[in-house]
Amino acid sequence: MFLLLPFDSLIVNLLGISLTVLFTLLLVFIIVPAIFGVSFGIRKLYMKTLLKIFAWATLRMERGAKEKNHQLYKPYTNGMETIMDDEVTKRFSAEELESWNLLSRTNYNFQYISLRLTVLWGLGVLIRYCFLLPLRIALAFTGISLLVVGTTVVGYLPNGRFKEFMSKHVHLMCYRICVRALTAIITYHDRENRPRNGGICVANHTSPIDVIILASDGYYAMVGQVHGGLMGVIQRAMVKACPHVWFERSEVKDRHLVAKRLTEHVQDKSKLPILIFPEGTCINNTSVMMFKKGSFEIGATVYPVAIKYDPQFGDAFWNSSKYGMVTYLLRMMTSWAIVCSVWYLPPMTREADEDAVQFANRVKSAIARQGGLVDLLWDGGLKREKVKDTFKEEQQKLYSKMIVGNHKDRSRS
Repeated sequence: MFLLLPFDSLIVNLLGISLTVLFTLLLVFIIVPAIFGVSFGIRKLYMKTLLKIFAWATLRMERGAKEKNHQLYKPYTNGMETIMDDEVTKRFSAEELESWNLLSRTNYNFQYISLRLTVLWGLGVLIRYCFLLPLRIALAFTGISLLVVGTTVVGYLPNGRFKEFMSKHVHLMCYRICVRALTAIITYHDRENRPRNGGICVANHTSPIDVIILASDGYYAMVGQVHGGLMGVIQRAMVKACPHVWFERSEVKDRHLVAKRLTEHVQDKSKLPILIFPEGTCINNTSVMMFKKGSFEIGATVYPVAIKYDPQFGDAFWNSSKYGMVTYLLRMMTSWAIVCSVWYLPPMTREADEDAVQFANRVKSAIARQGGLVDLLWDGGLKREKVKDTFKEEQQKLYSKMIVGNHKDRSRS
């Protein structure tokens, strides 16, 4: 029968069958599980397989470098480089890896080692760009489209429990689809501490997808500036179904107005917990930097959350001073996966003898301790500004003291 069909018709039929099969697989293995919040364990099996491949590739590189007498690791930096690579500025660059993950970014000086490794790397490029990228784009489009359509429809329902129920499950379903668009493998700990209505959820900030990571496991009111374009369409649709807090550009700089709006929201115990990232910028998954005090002045119960990404599978950090949003999303969608752990910490309240800054620092320390992150007092705004000479001088003095101390110890011995 196929022989009697024109060649063009045959191609169209085959393309239609392929798209039907692809959509059926997406529906059965990704979209439906996302709706019900279940998993078939495929992503975890995928992660374990990748770990074995990474381990083999790293050992093969080390062995090949030894056989050819190549220097595989970066040489030890000299004193001046150590001084300049201080505890502040290095938080705004990609986290280094201990093993090669077959991606471009690595702490190895990559050289040709063997044909098998080169073929493996090339196969990885084909898989990531020709299979995973189109699949992820399709899933992201599906998730965002359902979010806009679903929240718009829910917005026409009369206020009440049914509307709240539908809004919650539309949000969760769409965020879970978006999580799968990144092949995100997330482990949630201590779910009994999840944020509750009338409170504020604060978390360390590594990436814009932090929102998706948390919102796929909980129901939050978002806080942010009103945008135009696609983001504006999403915001307008979401606010119809749920009382999110969006600010106009002129309102963001008015601290008193922002505090007033947030206070009014948290005082209504029927409203969802607000999700806030007090650092105000993305930090590279190694530390937590200064929390802005505004979120801690309004007297609400604070629910701290620690997020820690595993950089072996892909770098989730958004260096906004280096990459635009489109480039960043492309890097994310062509990585192997996004793997992270989320810890819900016990709720915290401001003590009687504690000001907002002290409370913010106490919450920040708890998040850093739980996530295994370095607790820093520096302002993350330094990411977009030139580091002051005084900061560099402080690091130079500390390094000088360390050298002098080591020299004295050697003299005594």
